[in-house]
Amino acid sequence: MRISVLGLGYVGCVSAACLAGLGHEVIGVDVNQVKVDLVNDGKAPVVEERIGELIAEVVAAGALRATVDVREAVMASDVSLVCVGTPSEPNGSLCTTYLERVAEQIGAALAERGGRGGRHTVVFRSTMLPGTCLNLLVPILEKHTGGTAGVDFGVAVNPEFLREGTSVRDFFDPPKTVIGELDAASGDVVAALYDGLPGEVFRVPVPTAEAIKYADNAFHGLKIGFANELGAVCRALGVDSHQVVDVFLADRKLNISPAYLRPGFAFGGSCLPKDLRSLVHAARQADVAVPILSHVLPSNAEHLGRALELIERTGKRRVGLFGLSFKPGTDDLRESPLVELAERLFGKGYELRIHDPNVNLSRLLGANREYIETRLPHLAQLLTDSVDEVLDHAEVCVVGTADPAVLAALPHGDGTVIVDLVHLPDAEARRTEPGYVGLAW
Repeated sequence: MRISVLGLGYVGCVSAACLAGLGHEVIGVDVNQVKVDLVNDGKAPVVEERIGELIAEVVAAGALRATVDVREAVMASDVSLVCVGTPSEPNGSLCTTYLERVAEQIGAALAERGGRGGRHTVVFRSTMLPGTCLNLLVPILEKHTGGTAGVDFGVAVNPEFLREGTSVRDFFDPPKTVIGELDAASGDVVAALYDGLPGEVFRVPVPTAEAIKYADNAFHGLKIGFANELGAVCRALGVDSHQVVDVFLADRKLNISPAYLRPGFAFGGSCLPKDLRSLVHAARQADVAVPILSHVLPSNAEHLGRALELIERTGKRRVGLFGLSFKPGTDDLRESPLVELAERLFGKGYELRIHDPNVNLSRLLGANREYIETRLPHLAQLLTDSVDEVLDHAEVCVVGTADPAVLAALPHGDGTVIVDLVHLPDAEARRTEPGYVGLAW
């Protein structure tokens, strides 16, 4: 394919050289004449493992050249890969100036090109927040081309997952390929760029592709911060942090795994809140600041608050709560976020009915019974063994369990408000029904 790569920083330079290495005909574009001259001389404008040899090879073979002229590059290509920078503004917001400028330039070139050479596809590889492409860049392209995205020209978002220092290796052996496609034809073009490379390919809506890069980088930053805070606490307590982490990493069932990484309701139980409090307290006693760890419980409380806000926003007073224990399939009520939610609703005067198939007040023993008598002494008058009794009572159904009997009884499309805290199995279908609202989806 004939590809123009706009922006010859790390991402653009590596993308251009590697795509040329795959056999494509590539034109690199940059406003910096020095970078353009270096590429045309077969030299890398960035310091990166293997990039110098690769650029020398593909330039010598005639597969890669560079120019400062956006119009020339777009006119001579089938695909424009946008790799310009999106730095932070002083207030932390995303700077889209370079994206907007390039979109204008590409649009003007496509307007001049008309229908010659077939449909051109504009692929944004720059990191940008969800909504940037469809709400900002597509209108600019349509304005300057005089055409319609998805009809007269293609649009896609193709985030990169290249680590500086190993970016060439990462390009040829990617962890995944993500294609946010405006339409199937646009996605087909992007998929063809990487034909033959390993790794799973995900073809998703454009805003999903934009968000995935942020999910990755936020989690990477969180992991680094977590490891460093844990190391600081371990050092203060006289423990070898690397021994701790070696064992931690060996657990691929719960730790390094998909476990706990699905948006849902707040956590609770007899372990996580207690142990987080103890660890943060120990860090404070040792004069070790742990801002990440110390904000996990406040973050959890904020998430519970979101659920309460969704219920309050309905303006209705009769609430049915399905689920009470901190984890489905148990009767453990200790520090259950659903107990906390019930307590707040009751305290605010809501008419509340609760059903949990695993919670029977007469069978609660020990710490469980003591906890519920302290936190929700009115539970006996709120709890019922009947799903139908809760449904008959409720104007708002708050679903905190995936119990089959509850799922089977939940109404569809009758106007009953359903606040989903667990991401119901049919959540995608329910999204279109009036009254359904998901906590974080």
